[in-house]
Amino acid sequence: MYSFTCDYTEGAHPEILRALMETNMQQEPGYGEDSFCASARERIRQAIGCPDADIFFLVGGTQTNSTVIDGLPDGCQGVLAAQTGHIAVHEAGAIEFSGHKVLTLPQHQGKIDAEELKAWLKGFFADETYPHMVQPGMVYISFPTEYGTIYSRSELTAIGEVCKKYSLPLFIDGARLGYGLASPEADVTLMDVARFADVFYIGGTKVGALCGEAVVFPKGNSPKHFFTHIKMHGALLAKGRLLGIQFDTLFTNNLYSEISEHAIRMAMSVKKIFAEKGIPFYIDSPTNQQFPILTSEQMARLEGRIAFEVWEPLPDGRFVTRFATSWATTHEAVEALRQLIY
Repeated sequence: MYSFTCDYTEGAHPEILRALMETNMQQEPGYGEDSFCASARERIRQAIGCPDADIFFLVGGTQTNSTVIDGLPDGCQGVLAAQTGHIAVHEAGAIEFSGHKVLTLPQHQGKIDAEELKAWLKGFFADETYPHMVQPGMVYISFPTEYGTIYSRSELTAIGEVCKKYSLPLFIDGARLGYGLASPEADVTLMDVARFADVFYIGGTKVGALCGEAVVFPKGNSPKHFFTHIKMHGALLAKGRLLGIQFDTLFTNNLYSEISEHAIRMAMSVKKIFAEKGIPFYIDSPTNQQFPILTSEQMARLEGRIAFEVWEPLPDGRFVTRFATSWATTHEAVEALRQLIY
């Protein structure tokens, strides 16, 4: 059985496991105050070109989104996101649980549009009764989006300008950031992300780490008491070294970029296989998530050999499916798919 169900089916990159073993008996302080976290922060600051960035390490994506969104907006404010945004669909109401409503915007292949964002905000504040409503306190986007699409530099520029006009921080969810930046269609770099965002995170869980996300406030603009806020959310890991070692390894010798590029090469091979077989796609994704439309018969031929996700049924009886590659996807898995799908 080969799995394309998601990008975190394996444990961790061997270099990370090696680093964890080699440092296992070294005694270090807890709660992210260890030497590994300090080194990882410096490596990330260099990679993003922001020497004053505040960086915190958390364990998982939902935990990170919930903590960041609860830490920046006022208690009476919500967060604007695409209808398909992760915080609006697949986080079990974690944002609302913290007291912040998710205010949804139309999505276009998973992305929000700057002009529609501007129109929404203009209309909101033109309503004289807006003090009675949940007010916007942040804009959230994913890079890549939940549909594997990516924002261009011009799109991020336009969204950023709207955010500045309305004094709203822009939060970029980077759970799959490495895969977005490695896409052949990306004209955005890690430094660009740091320039556009008021806060973003570099995903490790889906990009080679056992677990972990690096939250970055690129302008040294973390909220007051954010460390304590992390602990209040149960998001502070006592053995913070576990996260520091992983990110220190990922940002040594360009490992994060290299393994992300591998995932994209595998994804493009998968994409080519389906295209050559005449199988259509639900969306044209340039990243590690591919969404071919399969018949029941085609899915049956893969059963027990290739694992994948079924996203939704279509009116004509076919199904939107998702095939995700990762840093660990092998050529053997891709070739097995090639032999089975037709």
